[in-house]
Amino acid sequence: MPTRRALIALATLAAVPAAAQPAFPQRPVRLVVPFPPGGTTDVLARALAAKWQDAWGQQVVVDNRGGGGGVIGTQEVARAAPDGHTLVLGNNQTHATNGALIPGLPYDPAAFAAITLVARAPHALVVPAASPARTVAELVELGRRPGRGLSYASSSAGSSSHLMSETFARRNGMNATHVPYRGAAPAAQDLVAGVVDFMMATWASVSALAADGRIRALAVGGDARFPDAPGVPTLKELGFDYVSADAWFGLFAPFGTPMPLLERVHAATEAALADPVVRGRLEAAGFRIETMPPAAFGPFHQAEVGRWAALVREAGVTLTN
Repeated sequence: MPTRRALIALATLAAVPAAAQPAFPQRPVRLVVPFPPGGTTDVLARALAAKWQDAWGQQVVVDNRGGGGGVIGTQEVARAAPDGHTLVLGNNQTHATNGALIPGLPYDPAAFAAITLVARAPHALVVPAASPARTVAELVELGRRPGRGLSYASSSAGSSSHLMSETFARRNGMNATHVPYRGAAPAAQDLVAGVVDFMMATWASVSALAADGRIRALAVGGDARFPDAPGVPTLKELGFDYVSADAWFGLFAPFGTPMPLLERVHAATEAALADPVVRGRLEAAGFRIETMPPAAFGPFHQAEVGRWAALVREAGVTLTN
């Protein structure tokens, strides 16, 4: 956790007038994605990086540092200089659940400078197109059959898809085995191939596969049905609201990054996401765009640390790093 001295130093930096702050950015910016290319976090990062680069006139490099359920890339940013030139696009796994899941985690999820929420991604319960389950009830019945047993994929061990799938299986008395992957993209590929039986995936990572019939969506998360899948019921309306939590994605900087720099990145992010082309493309991909300034995102993040820790306890999941 940040020391009292570090907290005082941060407050002092934040109090320096914006006019006294150096120009930003002064060199290329590195945006770390702690997951492999092609996943939901990567899609968001590349959309932001392109717009930032245009606005700042500096190169913005998206650096995929997958591994360890997001630990490797997130740890790198925690150790980086707090000058705004190294940022991480994290999510509820890297900056909330990992703290409850992994004993001896090499970084404190709460000890980052929170910049802004970027988007939420509701989940969907999906099965291969060839699955005999055409409803959630039928999937539950398959998982309860003696000797049958199902397998479910997740984007990584400890991810929201893992926690919600495990909670879903436990609450419904299903015999289901977890198969973790290194990212949503390879997990979805094996789902299409029928290697695994079901997956609780972000709609952003599987909507295209559902649209062309390669997988079947049994239910979606959130309070309302998705506009591009109006015939798919919500988990909430089916009585499974306890696994209807959204994944969220947010920008963080190393602890001690001055507030004026955080506010500049937040402003650039809001401008990028206000672009109708960018926003439309991301919303069509299943994201729900939502931003908030550092002063609001910080408390939101702290509350999420506690909320996801409770979900970890219910799922009964523990990991080793």
